[in-house]
Amino acid sequence: MPSPFPGMDPYLEDHALWPDVHSSLIAYIREELQAKIRPEYIARIGERIELAQVHKGYIPDVLIVKRSRALRETAAYAEAPTVDDPQTYALFDEERRVPYIEIIQRATGEVVTLIEVLSPSNKIGDGRDLYLQKQADLLATPVSLVEIDLLREGKPTTLARQVEITQPPDWRYVVSVSRGGQRSRLEVYPFSVRDRLPRCRIPLRSPDPDVVLDLPAVFTRCYDVGGYDLTIDYTKPPPGDLSEAELGWLRSHLEAWRVASSQTSC
Repeated sequence: MPSPFPGMDPYLEDHALWPDVHSSLIAYIREELQAKIRPEYIARIGERIELAQVHKGYIPDVLIVKRSRALRETAAYAEAPTVDDPQTYALFDEERRVPYIEIIQRATGEVVTLIEVLSPSNKIGDGRDLYLQKQADLLATPVSLVEIDLLREGKPTTLARQVEITQPPDWRYVVSVSRGGQRSRLEVYPFSVRDRLPRCRIPLRSPDPDVVLDLPAVFTRCYDVGGYDLTIDYTKPPPGDLSEAELGWLRSHLEAWRVASSQTSC
């Protein structure tokens, strides 16, 4: 069953769903591109290890391993004091593997394009700082960078934060493309909750032409295979902040979708 929305489904931004959505997007983007770039190029999924953010109780920062017994009575003055048993905690840094896509030129083995799908940890706190550092490091190389941000939460993090985007005025999501060797030029695909996802140009190595990433097709496959229609309660508001205009559009759109779905099932 397809998503009720023409573009990004804001309900998928829920922290409980996003890790699955993120992994699926990476897999299906690679699948979408692979047939278009063979045999000169190969799309490969890579992973880096990051420390997960402690955010809204998503991952606990401490784990109580053992509580102390009741405090003992104070010993007589002349005797050595008895030490009380402490509570024992295990402190840990939660690691998670973050997938991304590399497009590799088969003849040379060199990475020509890196595709990132941002997660909440890339847009808040220390995780954002780490991402921005990796972003800056990559911009010093000839590798093209494609950033896909389908999240309203957090601070602007893609390279699109450096430009003033006016159309559409209510954009919430963005895809940015920075081409290796052309860092003074940035291509952006901004879109709102109402808009379909863009079909984006993915750069290869000159003189080879760009290939098209059909994000609407990728998202449809992600939603269908993920079975999110069986998980999401569309009678409730989506996570995160929406303007009154956006909420009004969302309610009327979902109502029309429910009516159309009931007529179809009859």
